[in-house]
Amino acid sequence: MIAIVDGGSTKCDWVILQNSGEPHCKTTTLGFNPNIINPEFIGREIDKNEELFFLKNHIEKIFFYGSGCGTPENVHKVHNELTYAFPQADISVKEDMTAAAYAAYNGKPAMVCILGTGSNSCFFDGEKIRVDLPSLGFLIGDEGSGSALGKHLLRRFFMKKLPGDLERDFKATYNLTIEDAIKHMYHNPRANAYLGAFNQFIAERKHHPYFQNMVFDEMKNFLDYQVLPYPEAHEVEINFIGFIAYIYEDILRSAAAELNLKIGKVVQKPIESLVAYHTEYILNLT
Repeated sequence: MIAIVDGGSTKCDWVILQNSGEPHCKTTTLGFNPNIINPEFIGREIDKNEELFFLKNHIEKIFFYGSGCGTPENVHKVHNELTYAFPQADISVKEDMTAAAYAAYNGKPAMVCILGTGSNSCFFDGEKIRVDLPSLGFLIGDEGSGSALGKHLLRRFFMKKLPGDLERDFKATYNLTIEDAIKHMYHNPRANAYLGAFNQFIAERKHHPYFQNMVFDEMKNFLDYQVLPYPEAHEVEINFIGFIAYIYEDILRSAAAELNLKIGKVVQKPIESLVAYHTEYILNLT
């Protein structure tokens, strides 16, 4: 059997294929970003998943694409833990940017961006992925991401910058104290996911003029930091992967249009497209 995994910071989407390429099952686990969690968590999380637990000795190949797997050290950590969990498997571990490039590929060179809990960008010519800019994480980077928007919301709430109607809604929804917020941000290995979760509040009110402006400014911030520095930015389509790009697609396209950038496709969950790419281009099963 073959496992193809799209691993974000918040969760991992798994598709298990028969060796013929026929789908066997789909499942999800929590995210395995080694910058955020102790790698030993990976094996425990896999063992808690019923489908994966019973397939541990039957999976022969794993293609794992993970957030935080952009350095050799982190690749090694994740590879080791997956090897313990799946002792019969030949395992490939690459960063999530590679998965995004594969999932968004439509036969021609393009820029590919991730806008989920975190953010990133690359240029993919169909064969090689080129990453010109580092991913700095949610503390000083991740422009346009769920964690960035969540930080904006919390900051503006506690500093009394929200309009009255949004402030009242926020209080009623979360009953959040500054002490609780600090605890979750500074004593939580998944602080980025905690911040990203506040996008439900923003998304449910995304047509509010205040949030329209806030999200628009943050999308422009992402394009300024993660897209415009690429020499191809104005020459090719820019494809997006991730739930933030999907939720705020209309605002993202407006921000791009103001900068004379051309958005191509926006994919919420790349796993299906990622599987299709593997069956056609890597496993040669089509």
